[in-house]
Amino acid sequence: MLGLEISSVPSSLPTLEHVLPADFRQLQWIMNAYTIAMTASLMAAGAMADRFGRKRLLMGGIGLFGVASLACGLAGSAPALIAARALQGVSGAAMLACQIAVLSHQFRDGPGRGRAFAWWGIVFGVGLGFGPLVGGLTVTFAGWEWVFLVHGILAVATLWLAHYGVVESSDPHAVRIDLPGMATLSLAVFCLVFLITRGQGLGVDDPFGSALALLGAASALVFVAVETRAARPMFDFRAFRTRAFSGAIVGAAGMNFSFWPFVIYLPIQFQAGYGLNGVTAGLALLAYTLPTLVVPSFAEGLLRRRGPGVVIPLGLFTIGLGFVAMRAGAASGGSWWALLPGCLLAGAGLGLTNTPVSNTATAALPAERAGMASGMDVSARMIALALNIAVMGALLLRGIRASLARVAPIRDGGLRETLAEVIAAGDLAAAAAMGLGADLARKALAEGFDGVMLYGALCALSAATLSLLAFGRRGAVPA
Repeated sequence: MLGLEISSVPSSLPTLEHVLPADFRQLQWIMNAYTIAMTASLMAAGAMADRFGRKRLLMGGIGLFGVASLACGLAGSAPALIAARALQGVSGAAMLACQIAVLSHQFRDGPGRGRAFAWWGIVFGVGLGFGPLVGGLTVTFAGWEWVFLVHGILAVATLWLAHYGVVESSDPHAVRIDLPGMATLSLAVFCLVFLITRGQGLGVDDPFGSALALLGAASALVFVAVETRAARPMFDFRAFRTRAFSGAIVGAAGMNFSFWPFVIYLPIQFQAGYGLNGVTAGLALLAYTLPTLVVPSFAEGLLRRRGPGVVIPLGLFTIGLGFVAMRAGAASGGSWWALLPGCLLAGAGLGLTNTPVSNTATAALPAERAGMASGMDVSARMIALALNIAVMGALLLRGIRASLARVAPIRDGGLRETLAEVIAAGDLAAAAAMGLGADLARKALAEGFDGVMLYGALCALSAATLSLLAFGRRGAVPA
């Protein structure tokens, strides 16, 4: 359910732009409401799972996810869908934090643990891998609503499986919920993402933006102060003294500085940039996501033989090479086929990184802190994802604006800004109605994506280096 929800929704964004309707920034918030709400709730979900029981919170999250998905499918406007997506994110946080903690508790060590996390990666990969195609087919033949409504049906079956398959567990030492930590982390992340999504610099003539920046910075400082002084923090900075945990967290963030935020924008490139319909674009996106289905079992085997200090940096480096290859393919001026080798390479890198990160993070800390460890792991992912959906959107807009300023005969800065947002959302027909030729619009979109892919490559390669340094020389020892 989580994998399908992440990768199927981007395929429906071009349709949502017209039927709701929604502008480019609202399309960003349709994705970011989910990731910000999940980010804000993940640490709390991990702490509550440790305190009240992981099975109990998992089942509550599944039920609420089903209800929120029904609300998404019934939404009649962009603001209503954004609100329902936020509710989905809160419930998704409970599901994601608990499932990793449950696996870590029920499969403590040895080959059984590796098989459990490999199967988790494969099933997660099924949703991720086929999500773009499922989303495209659903929008084409059933309507965009069913991209969300299907989870109401899946939630019933998932509740039944969780009831009979999951063993209850908790942390006997967890006696309170870290409300100050939850509130300050949520506020800091929201302020930063909101500022990036606004797409304008701060200055003396922008008191609202300056106040928001100060509020976000103050919230981040208070969060660090609260967590370093708490007896049982939900985000225990002392965990970073464990090198394996630190290396895994760098890997968790690195994937979401590059691979996952780009999946939000890649359907726009295929559909608007190359003229593919929703179904064909979904098929093309399989090259990006299907390796996440095939590679996890190999990754877990490599993790057992060579250790996390080899497999996680290798996966991040492979993601970076994939972005380099995609950028080269796009620059060649050929068809969309030129992007597929890079898509396959980036997807293989994600498959190498994804499950070893969660396995290593939860194994590096005591079993009773599995909820906290999984919460920190997934929080690193979702904070990075929320920030980089906004950053990549800002880079895409900036690249399109720069291209229009250079090659398009448009002197009106306001019109150029509007055109940039229309093109970034993939609506080239609207750009043509505003007087911009199709070739110029596609060229501007391509130049915008060139900068985004360069950013993804640099982030993945930098994360690979940082992860390698975090693990250190002993990181190559098998787990």
